[in-house]
Amino acid sequence: MRRVREAEQESGGDVSKDHAAILAPGLWARKTCRRNRKGNRLKPPLLPRLLAPRLPFYYGWVVLGCLSLAGFARQGPAVAVLSVFVVPMTEAFNWSRASIAGAVSLGGLLAAFVSPMLGSMLDRRGPRLILCLAVLSMGLATMALSVAPSLIVFYVLFVFARMVWASPFDLGLYAAVNNWFVARRTFATAFTTLFQMLGLVVIPIIAQLAMLGGGWRAGWLAVGTTVLAVGFLPIFLFLVRRPEDLGLVPDQPKAGAKAAVEPRFSRAEAMRTRAFWLLSLYTTLVYPVQAGVSLHQAAHLIERGLTPIAAATVISVFSAMSAVSGFGLGFLPRRLPLRYAMAAAAALMTVGCFSLIGVSTVHGAYVAAGLFGLGIGGLMTLLPVAWADYFGRESFGAIRGVVLSVQTLAQAVGPVMSGALRDWSGSYVWSLSLFASLGGLAVLVALLAQRPRVAA
Repeated sequence: MRRVREAEQESGGDVSKDHAAILAPGLWARKTCRRNRKGNRLKPPLLPRLLAPRLPFYYGWVVLGCLSLAGFARQGPAVAVLSVFVVPMTEAFNWSRASIAGAVSLGGLLAAFVSPMLGSMLDRRGPRLILCLAVLSMGLATMALSVAPSLIVFYVLFVFARMVWASPFDLGLYAAVNNWFVARRTFATAFTTLFQMLGLVVIPIIAQLAMLGGGWRAGWLAVGTTVLAVGFLPIFLFLVRRPEDLGLVPDQPKAGAKAAVEPRFSRAEAMRTRAFWLLSLYTTLVYPVQAGVSLHQAAHLIERGLTPIAAATVISVFSAMSAVSGFGLGFLPRRLPLRYAMAAAAALMTVGCFSLIGVSTVHGAYVAAGLFGLGIGGLMTLLPVAWADYFGRESFGAIRGVVLSVQTLAQAVGPVMSGALRDWSGSYVWSLSLFASLGGLAVLVALLAQRPRVAA
């Protein structure tokens, strides 16, 4: 104990788990056992306890299915969905484009505030309760948007739904994936991302079809109903915090394959690495582009002469290509450094932004949106994997909670910046040019973000 205290004093109170084990192995083992006994007190739901011993396959695949459906439902208040409401709602209430974008940004600000607290709690308690509450509250909030009578009520409801989208959903989904999967982490993350992209394809079309018969109010009602119908029951009935709760272990490499050393960084240790800050800078550069273009692309395409239905189909192409890219990366060889793939994703976003500037035909819009979607799909899959691969799963929630604050703030800036530049200049040329420049910088940052060294 004395040696551990001395090491803590020398290192400013931050002694890694591995270092503490070397200094006082008996003490560390007793602390670990006490922590594990405490964690095992959380009893899994009844159905998983009955199913897991009887299944001929790993129960993690059931968990992955539940998470994928929740990821689909998550997209109710996504900016791509909101984009189909921008024109009818601004015309109905005479709102500015910047005022609509402000709701997205304010939701991101609230998410940035709650993310660090939720992240640490997820490491201890798991994601089931948080995801159940997230699906339920998001579904009710988006349904309530159908009766919004004013901008203030719209802000209250959408800001809350957007906060749930940006923080509890993101942390819960990827924390669960990383708890259950190690060897197949990239594939599991890609599969979850695929269903999120499918949500971006399907939900805007559901909203647009509902709006044909009942206006934008019917559109929001359809969105909220879809969220509740798809997302709630699978999470409530089948999600388990971690494999150890069922007497299982995370997935293992195939027979004969050498297991990689799993990093075990604490939040404080991760924040002292160069990789942490480079990944954070990459996040800061790409997420204003993702959010700003996604929200305003339908309005930009309509201003360029496309019909609302054509613009909605372009958004669906963008989402479909995101799904193709995200799922395809699930088969990426684990030996390939993720930083190269992240650089390619940022490059595709840059080219997509430049292509959108002068688009004048539906076919040209398909190409531009498809390129941008390929980059977004890569971004959605690669960054969660990078954080887990670089720093491990033990403190993933705490680390990701800090970074998610940066991400949501960056997403908050993009839509407001794009809307303000459009209101000032009368077009989206300036904002798309700015976003293309940010994507180019992100390419360089990604190439510098090497994985921290982990002692074998």
